[in-house]
Formats: sequence, structure tokens, C-alpha cells
Amino acid sequence: MRILTLRTCAVLLSACTQASGAGTTMQTQGYALAPPAFKTFCAKEKTLCDTRGKTKVVDLTGPRKAELARVNAAVNHRIAERSDVSTTGKADEWDLPKDQGDCEDFAILKKSELLKLGWPASALLLTVARSGKEGHTVLTVRTSQGDLVLDNKTSAIRDWSRTSYRYFARQSQSNGKVWERIGKAGQP
Repeated sequence: MRILTLRTCAVLLSACTQASGAGTTMQTQGYALAPPAFKTFCAKEKTLCDTRGKTKVVDLTGPRKAELARVNAAVNHRIAERSDVSTTGKADEWDLPKDQGDCEDFAILKKSELLKLGWPASALLLTVARSGKEGHTVLTVRTSQGDLVLDNKTSAIRDWSRTSYRYFARQSQSNGKVWERIGKAGQP
């Protein structure tokens, strides 16, 4: 009986470990205002604002996971972090960076690089959050393992619900010019 109990405990522990490692998805709760500089950016870069497509969730295979890691690390390494005020003289300016930019510029470049690799625009969503008292933008990638965050502050790719940010809005998957409020976490 003791062996059966130990074996049962091992099986249950394994199942709990796997469940706790599973990712979560962002549940949206209706319309949100887009960041002010986003509209001007979309007028210049229509392709990078687009989120239309049939594939809403990418199957996160080993090679796909490696692509995410490569793009996230490469952009974080290649772009120097600089505020919009120091680079453009404006309080907020969204742009595709060449060698320097702030958080949304990093997220935009990551989206651009992933699109070039064949990732669907409908799974690559610009997302705004709070980091302490400051606004912060990341790229959310909708995957079979949950919604993952590509962030300029780290090369680690994490499930959105396992970061220190307070998320409040992201691009809609059906219309990239529309933003949606973010609610609680759900299961993929």
C-alpha cells in the first residue's frame, strides 16, 4: 500500500508541476484608448499596425521558441535604450528604430523581425502596461503555451502573468488600430 501511495504522490506532483508551468492568456474586456503616439505611427507604418490573419495562436514548437529567443535577444543587444525626449525631442514618439529607441520602439522592431520570419501578424500584439509608476510597452506573442512577453528589459521570454507589470491594453487581434482592455488570466 505504501508503494502505491508514493507512486500516486509522484504522479500527482508531476501533474501539478506541469499545470503550474502552463502559460496563461490575456482575457480582454472591451475597448481601450490607444496610446496617443500610436495613431501617427500607424499612418506611417501600416504593416506594423496590422493584426489581421487567420492564425490567432502560434503552435510553439522548439524551433519557434528558439526564433523568439533569438529575435528578443538580438534586438535587445542591437538597440541602445534612449528616451523619446533625447532622440526626437518629443515626449512620446513610436518608430521603427535603427540603433536606439525606447520600449515601444524595441517592441515594434521585434514585431517587424518576427513578421519577416513568417510569424502571423494576428499573434503579434503591441501591449501597454505599468512598470511601477511609468508606462511600458512590450510585444505579446499569442502561443499554444500562453501569451508570452518580449521585453527590452530582459532577454528572458516569460508568460505575461509571471511578470511584475500591470497590463492594461493591447492591440485587438481582428483590427490592429483598435485596442482592448486586459482583464484576468485564462488558460490557453
